[in-house]
Amino acid sequence: MKPEELLYNKTHEWVHISSDNGVKVATIGISAFAVEQLTDLVFMELPTAGRTVTAGEPMGEIESVKAVSDIYSPVTGEVLEVNEDLPNALETLNSDPYGKGWITKIRITDEASLDGLMDHAAYLRQCAEESH
Repeated sequence: MKPEELLYNKTHEWVHISSDNGVKVATIGISAFAVEQLTDLVFMELPTAGRTVTAGEPMGEIESVKAVSDIYSPVTGEVLEVNEDLPNALETLNSDPYGKGWITKIRITDEASLDGLMDHAAYLRQCAEESH
């Protein structure tokens, strides 16, 4: 997936929206900027399939040698699938955060939750502000 084609949460999760037989599915990961800020990842807790998540609420956690950070759901819906291989291969987040580094796929049940997401240009502006 290309970063310029994704939507972003202010807490650095990216979202790719696809449609599967009329059902909107959000594939979610964390941005390269977030991975770079965290450095040296050591642990990740994923949400469980079947769980209902709410936009803006924590759905998992990622831990680096310097901090523990929540992973927030950028959308409201039901967790369809999680990337089971990721917690045992955290280096994937460094090498391919927008591809093999996806975290979860969520069936969107409230499309209004997409309204608060940013496009790539707005997200880059936010990252630039946070870097200063």
